[in-house]
Amino acid sequence: HAGHTGYLEEKAGKKGVMFLVTEDLKVAVSTHHIPVSEVAQNISKENIKKQIKILNQTLIEDFCIERPKIAVLGLNPHAGDGGAIGEEEIEIITPAIQDLSENGILTFGPYPADSFFQPSTYTKFDGVLAMYHDQGLAPFKTIAYEDGVNYTAGLPFIRTSPDHGVAYDIAGQNIADAQSFSEAIFTGIKIFNNRTEYAELRENRLLIKKQPSENRYREER
Repeated sequence: HAGHTGYLEEKAGKKGVMFLVTEDLKVAVSTHHIPVSEVAQNISKENIKKQIKILNQTLIEDFCIERPKIAVLGLNPHAGDGGAIGEEEIEIITPAIQDLSENGILTFGPYPADSFFQPSTYTKFDGVLAMYHDQGLAPFKTIAYEDGVNYTAGLPFIRTSPDHGVAYDIAGQNIADAQSFSEAIFTGIKIFNNRTEYAELRENRLLIKKQPSENRYREER
């Protein structure tokens, strides 16, 4: 495996989505650790739809956002510029966004990646799906490196880790910054609590709905 994520996906029997999160910025990537030359052939309408459905559910269940708004970045410069700089936006990304929107998931884009990560733009959305690793992670780590957390969305268990590498080159020197590690621990706890509360509310929802009809039935009798 290229990393922990692939191993955990294999054990869980489910595909996850790499999701870098802070309180104010949450960025996922459609393709993970593959060469840039292989990105275009590894994105598809169906994959994007599956990934955004996972993001939508995790934003609701794990981050307590009732109606998430998800932005999707284009693959090519200027989001393809109407087909002048690539066809992926027209043929793959836009149709995926349209299908999701028609099914009630608030999905918007595709947005040009070079201008998206301005505070006046990205703060309007609850989550972002980038098309490849560095397209999403380079701006994320520039904006939120110290407190960023790597969260794998879509797995049946909660997995968080720091948003940086293991830094073996400085191990044992007492110079590593532990903030992202601490954030990963506390984010995992927060997600666990949110997910538990969501599950409890879903269980009790049916009981709450049944109660009025039972009362009416008693009154009629």
